[in-house]
Amino acid sequence: MKLPILLLTLFALCPPLFAETKPNIIVVVADDLGYADVLFNPQHPKEVTTPHLDSLAKQGVICRQGYVSGHVCSPTRAGLMTGRYQQRLGLYTGGEAGSGLPMSETIFPQYLKPAGYATAQFGKWHLGPDPAWSPALRGFDEVFGFLGRGAHDYFKLDDPEDPIYRGTEVVKEKGYLTDRLGEEAAAFITKHKAGPFFAYLAFNAVHAPLQAPEDEIAKFNMGNKDRDARLAMGKRMDDAIGKVVTALKDGGVWENTLLFFISDNGGPLAQSADNTPLRGGKHTDYEGGVRVPFLICWPAQLKAGEWQSPVSSLDILPTALAAAGIATPAETRFDGHNLLPLLKGETQPQSRDFFWCSGSDEGWWAVRSGDWKLVGEKDKLGLFDLSKDVSEANDLAKQMPEKVAELTKLHDTWLADMAKPVKAGEKRYDMAAPAAKKMTKEEKKKVRDMERAKKRQPATPETPEAPKP
Repeated sequence: MKLPILLLTLFALCPPLFAETKPNIIVVVADDLGYADVLFNPQHPKEVTTPHLDSLAKQGVICRQGYVSGHVCSPTRAGLMTGRYQQRLGLYTGGEAGSGLPMSETIFPQYLKPAGYATAQFGKWHLGPDPAWSPALRGFDEVFGFLGRGAHDYFKLDDPEDPIYRGTEVVKEKGYLTDRLGEEAAAFITKHKAGPFFAYLAFNAVHAPLQAPEDEIAKFNMGNKDRDARLAMGKRMDDAIGKVVTALKDGGVWENTLLFFISDNGGPLAQSADNTPLRGGKHTDYEGGVRVPFLICWPAQLKAGEWQSPVSSLDILPTALAAAGIATPAETRFDGHNLLPLLKGETQPQSRDFFWCSGSDEGWWAVRSGDWKLVGEKDKLGLFDLSKDVSEANDLAKQMPEKVAELTKLHDTWLADMAKPVKAGEKRYDMAAPAAKKMTKEEKKKVRDMERAKKRQPATPETPEAPKP
């Protein structure tokens, strides 16, 4: 009888020893990664080499319809960090979001630090161009990366004009940037393996400039220098992710780490990215611009497999908070959903609506409701049934005007709840003032003739003023 009494006494005195351990959380973001430039896409080209990501995919959940909230870098990152559509803050374009995510917004570390998490940010920030917007001022305990407008040389790591920061201090570094980010993230994991910890690892790979070590590029020979460099950059990023996973396993924390992997937008076709089988790429709201490689891995809690229902990068923050047992503040309104009940099979997926908009100046907008997607490219509209046409090749807009009207109204309703763009223009292309009509040659000649005729007319003498009485 003494042993049960002893156990009960220990439990009463030391409940944390028996409480469920909070998971470590890692969010990995690739930059401009093509949808088919990973091995876990069954339609990947034979030259793609990402074995570590493929291993993650086999141990985790592949989200086959994983979306981001923007078709370029910084808008997606603003949505990711806040769990809300970036348009709620008036951030429609890369220029707007890259100029700064308002400091009043609460982001990952500010939720996680009060719950006992060590927090770190590695790599690209792109939510404010200078030190006043540093992630080190937004709750991250450790920072190693760069600011600026989104791109950075991969070899020149000691440039005072485009520095690398450790915290808020400029440091001079050597090596290949992708390697250094993986090394720093792995070291953070080893340092904080007692946990819990949160790491935001935002590679700038495979964003331009297309640079990789020459010996890595030499492993590829596709007859296209850009493609060879992109493949080498992808492989080097994959190697860095492998270092992170090794650190997790060596530290004994792999099983209880919730890891997300996404790209910030689709791959740029002009730089030889492969988005097969999707249409378009970066800078468009077709599937190739906003559907991305998307993995969720938590070995202790989630069964490996594939998830076919649509999910969003906006879901990552609320899912992470739920995993950590952190209640969402009553005043916080997330647009993203907690995915854990779905991924654990506790609830069934419900139809969701997804929205995109880059403001009137850029002209792109889209809405997906169920399997139907409407894409606006300035004054052109395209309607697609994604259940039958994931490549968006068969435009049904003219055949189904009622569906176009229905989805446009749905987007109207969503857009009404968003803020106006912080810089210029209107919320959507069709809301902008119509541009002045360009005159034909005949119309221009007519105006010139009228002006000449006026000049030839004699001046009319002024009528003298009547004398005052």
